[in-house]
Amino acid sequence: MTNLWEERKKALENQYFYTEEKEKIEKMRAEAREQVIREYCRNRCPKCGEAIKALTFRGVPLDKCPGCGGVWLGPKDLQLLSEKDHRTWFDKWFKGEEG
Repeated sequence: MTNLWEERKKALENQYFYTEEKEKIEKMRAEAREQVIREYCRNRCPKCGEAIKALTFRGVPLDKCPGCGGVWLGPKDLQLLSEKDHRTWFDKWFKGEEG
């Protein structure tokens, strides 16, 4: 009888370690996928995947995608742009003039 209990105990122990290792492996795979995605997506447009270009508009740094025309601003950049001459900067931006 003791043999059966010992076998059961070892089986449960093996199951525990199997589950622990499986979870760790899955976590490592997820971290590796995230790292690959971060490296691939760095300086790329999230919409179309084109490499984005850094430029300065009206003295404010921003990033623009040449593929789809998307624009990315920093946390305070929209506020800085809105404090500039707001009557004309939208027209200049959308007509493609850089200032």
